[in-house]
Amino acid sequence: MKLKRAIAAIVLASAFAAPVAAGTFEDAVDANARGDYVKALRLIRPLANDGDATAQFNLGLMYVTGHGVQQDDSAAALWFRKAAEQGYAFAQSNLGALYRDGRGVTQDYTKAVMWFRKAADQGDAVAEFQLGDQYANGKGVPQDYGEAMIWFGRAAEQDHPIAMLYLGVMYAEGRGVPQDYVRAHMWFSLAAAQGVQKAVKTLNMAERKMTPAQITEAQKLARDWKPATQPPR
Repeated sequence: MKLKRAIAAIVLASAFAAPVAAGTFEDAVDANARGDYVKALRLIRPLANDGDATAQFNLGLMYVTGHGVQQDDSAAALWFRKAAEQGYAFAQSNLGALYRDGRGVTQDYTKAVMWFRKAADQGDAVAEFQLGDQYANGKGVPQDYGEAMIWFGRAAEQDHPIAMLYLGVMYAEGRGVPQDYVRAHMWFSLAAAQGVQKAVKTLNMAERKMTPAQITEAQKLARDWKPATQPPR
């Protein structure tokens, strides 16, 4: 069975991230949640200018989305870079995505991989998935399905639904691992349970290649599965 790979574009991590400390930043997060982007920007920008990595990341998000400012990928890349260079994983992952897609920066798969790896090494599930995708497609790194499996697996173990889908595809097609429809079915089931529509189709495709006993085994594996409490290493 040949399962076509799903999902065209991988979106940036776009949730407004809040720091541990309260105060001005917490007010900015509340304003953003209410849709008062002008106030959020007024509170965030001074913190970002003062070098706060979380504020810099969130200011980058505002430029990506055009919330409170004119949409500007170049400005987003600038602020993501400032946070990324301080080791902020979400910013590293998003900067990698901009390099991968050529948004606000010159497209550069090697730099995309570099930033994805920095974030993935901190256990960021989005970056782990995106790094796996670079290996699966041979962009910025030599194509290596075994390495792709490792990173998809780490992201999937952290409950990343698209990584679950991709992991299922790898098992179904025998890429980087021996073909295993039971494992494929398990991961497709878990992805489908989180609303990934493509996983419903691939699940049905896998079942046509399986015995009833194999389907029962896969369903039990899916029921018993628990996400990792710590980023798997």
